Amino acid sequence: MTNSLNTAECHSAFAFVRTEKIESLGIDVTEYKHTKTGLSHFHIAADHSENVFLVGLRTVPEDSKGVAHILEHTALCGSERFPVRDPFFMMTRRSLNTFMNAMTSSDWTSYPFASQNRKDFFNLLDVYLDAVFFSRLDQLDFEQEGHRIEFVEPDNAESDLEYKGVVYNEMKGAMSSPVSRLWQSVTKYLFPTTTYHHNSGGEPESIPDLSYDELIEFYRTHYHPTNAVIMTFGDIPAAELQSFIEEKALSRFEKLDSSIEIHDEKRYHSPLRVEEGYDLDQEDTSAKTHHVLAWLMGNSSDLEGQLKAHLMSRVLLDNSASPLRYALESTDLGSAPSPLCGLEDSNREMSFMCGLEGSEPESADAFEKLVLDVLTKVAEEGVPQAMLDAQLHQLELQQREINGDGYPYGMSLIMSSLGAAVNDGDPIALLNLDPVLEKLREEIKQPDFVQNMVQELLDNPHRVRLTLRPDNKLAEHRDAAEKAKLAKIKAGLTEEETQQIIDRAAALEARQNQEDDESILPKVTLNDVPEEMSVPEATAVDSQLPLTRYDRGTNGLVYQQIIVQLPQLTENELHLVPLYSHLLTELGCGDRTYQENQQYQTEVTGGVHAFVSVRGAPENEQDISGHFTLSGKALVSKQKELTALLKETLGSARFDELPRIREVVSQTRTRKEQSITGHGHALAMMAATSKMSPAAALAQATKGLESIKFFKGLDDLLADETELQKLADQLSHMHNKIQQAPRQFLIVAEEEQQALLQSELENNWSHTDITADKFTLPELRDTVKQAWTTSTQVSFCAKSYPTVPVEHPDSAALTILGEFLRNGYLHRAIREKGGAYGSGAGQDSGDAAFRFFSYRDPRLSETLDDFDAAVEWLLNNDHEYQKLEEAILGVVSSIDKPGSPAGEAKQAFHSTLFGRTPEQRKAFRSRVLKVTIDDLKHVAATYLRNADASVAVVTNLAQAESLGSEFEVIEV
Repeated sequence: MTNSLNTAECHSAFAFVRTEKIESLGIDVTEYKHTKTGLSHFHIAADHSENVFLVGLRTVPEDSKGVAHILEHTALCGSERFPVRDPFFMMTRRSLNTFMNAMTSSDWTSYPFASQNRKDFFNLLDVYLDAVFFSRLDQLDFEQEGHRIEFVEPDNAESDLEYKGVVYNEMKGAMSSPVSRLWQSVTKYLFPTTTYHHNSGGEPESIPDLSYDELIEFYRTHYHPTNAVIMTFGDIPAAELQSFIEEKALSRFEKLDSSIEIHDEKRYHSPLRVEEGYDLDQEDTSAKTHHVLAWLMGNSSDLEGQLKAHLMSRVLLDNSASPLRYALESTDLGSAPSPLCGLEDSNREMSFMCGLEGSEPESADAFEKLVLDVLTKVAEEGVPQAMLDAQLHQLELQQREINGDGYPYGMSLIMSSLGAAVNDGDPIALLNLDPVLEKLREEIKQPDFVQNMVQELLDNPHRVRLTLRPDNKLAEHRDAAEKAKLAKIKAGLTEEETQQIIDRAAALEARQNQEDDESILPKVTLNDVPEEMSVPEATAVDSQLPLTRYDRGTNGLVYQQIIVQLPQLTENELHLVPLYSHLLTELGCGDRTYQENQQYQTEVTGGVHAFVSVRGAPENEQDISGHFTLSGKALVSKQKELTALLKETLGSARFDELPRIREVVSQTRTRKEQSITGHGHALAMMAATSKMSPAAALAQATKGLESIKFFKGLDDLLADETELQKLADQLSHMHNKIQQAPRQFLIVAEEEQQALLQSELENNWSHTDITADKFTLPELRDTVKQAWTTSTQVSFCAKSYPTVPVEHPDSAALTILGEFLRNGYLHRAIREKGGAYGSGAGQDSGDAAFRFFSYRDPRLSETLDDFDAAVEWLLNNDHEYQKLEEAILGVVSSIDKPGSPAGEAKQAFHSTLFGRTPEQRKAFRSRVLKVTIDDLKHVAATYLRNADASVAVVTNLAQAESLGSEFEVIEV
């Protein structure tokens, strides 16, 4: 059902342009134009109470100083009607939002939010409009968020100078990732003259060159309604939204005479081959080189051309049956396909990329020949028609599926079409793919369809081959250059300039310490919180099988799972759990090879995957249980094939394809190594908590830093064929254990499909009473002090304390405590003053642990001290009720955050599996709403004692060695 409002109705300041009903998504999409400024408003009317707003601006940097990114941060630091220092973060805790953020892309900046509460939605809309269009851009905020020079000891002119700034440190962390460096280097050469040539986030070496005046000028020219687009989703009528937007912002603007344009790139007439280095802090740099081939293609706003390009990319690279992916996976030239493989359609012009990692610099020519030979063969011989049909099936399934487990559903629709809205494309057409899919369904029947597309790619001379080789001296040279630059600046300072630096640091600290009048900001209160949380209820089932069923609006998709009670596993098998889960759907099945099996999965499903989950009991974190889950989804028309495939996978998976096992281990190692700088805070927290419960120890062994070390060792070991066969035998033995364990079934689909789905399931499976030993792990409660070292310019800190499981009376207060400390102390001390990109704290009731963390942090021991200071701040001061209310609102908002229809059902089922029944979850939420400040002080004094604490950091070797001998230093 869509909004009953006539979508042509709009506020008098807007003109109706067009509307389109998209039946497959159950939405109406309407375009309006603001008559005075030319701003476009796209409204997605839906029978959905989670309303979404986004304002997007075309931002076109002309260098890599990070102006668009730093402006995105600084714009949220106070505005005309809300002149407080940090309205964005203040609103995160005065709100019931389900999403709040701001994002900088290569050619746009967006400010989105979502809320299920109508009052809250308009509160946030008020603050966002003022922040974007009437930001005050204080120079001290620019220096805090962007960059500044300070003395290491801020009031001591004899100490050295250093660069500080939140974005500066954020980008130091981001560019420590080889994949981020690879992406920036490829686009730099692929786009030699347009804005995509530059790093819109900012290169750390260039960020200090950005002046405050340049920021102000960029805001003046780019943050204007003429250069903006507004996109909304939900059940609030467009006219009501427009009335508010007009009153609060647009009525004060006239149309700009000039517009911000992005032109098509000038084309190469001959391929370009380049080589660059990246920072790798290791002695042995062998097998660490990346190679990428990239082509610049047509305009992203050509929807038909874009879908054809996606189809070609999927045919070539989607899975191991795809010819180009198979070549990249099986070659001896490298260890794994590059993360950059695929089509990039978010820029004005599309690019197609493929690559190889774990290679050597001298393999560049052979890599290029490998790729071009595969493409030539496809251009000459084509691919099986079934492969084209399967990939079109995937595009159709993606168009139909209602997601929303990461982003809110409306946000995902808006974000998928934002690029088109900003780049003069057609966002409505991009949302309604059905007409183009129907046309493609006929076109792919032409015998030369894919051949012609691939030949066009081969004939395209705008091609870049990039080789990115490791350089273990690069960081040393870069750091020396920065020190020399700062020393030169210091040597040239006059006495007056020296005092200015000291005074600016003092002024910033004073600003960071000031208490603003938060009452000028709108807010919701606990009175606005719904009394009950919504948890999907299972439908009673009469079946011979242990079957649970949820009737949900899944838009023609079915979700099916087989859940197996985890059997007892050996220590070595526990380390292999993630590999086994991944391999189960990556290997062959029955008579099908792994390539044939992946092709069949693509033909009949929307994906099949497996995972293992282990958690402590609600009343005792030491009492763990575990389950193995095989999960798949498909269009209802393919439900018969999905059911049979899941059974065949569990019954007939093959572990005799040794080369394939070797490939997957190598790819897993590479993927895990690359995850460190992007997820360093999560890895540090896992390490700090690793000896506090059996489940936490298993998480460290299978997902954490120990797992990375394990896969590195395993990958090296498998060069020996005997060891490879031994591994295959171990995996097969694990599989036999899983097959023989008790199992149950889950189906999530629309009610009218359930009888057919249940019948199909019962035709495939017979119920047998199976008993097995319960999965157990030894009890564990100990401490660690670890420094894990890797190649990074910034650090990630974590400190963990043993606490209580979720059913303990103190768990609710500990949950609120994390929000309270983040809001009241950590954000200011670690982000604003310390310069880290992020920080926080929280209770993990599954492991019965309370954890502090920092993210992309220039400091180490000082941050660990700030964790302790946060506890002292809580205990030694009086605190206002409002701050408690804000913390409770944040937790309740997180608890009540909606997901997709299928995602909510699966979460409800798996929570119940581990004792978190709907009744238990609702009771915990009620306890959260009753927490007091005295409760917070009680749990902090009781549990956050340094004698019980564990600490783990992820950093570089030099920083690790500064921590002291009590830390165990471990190389990842």
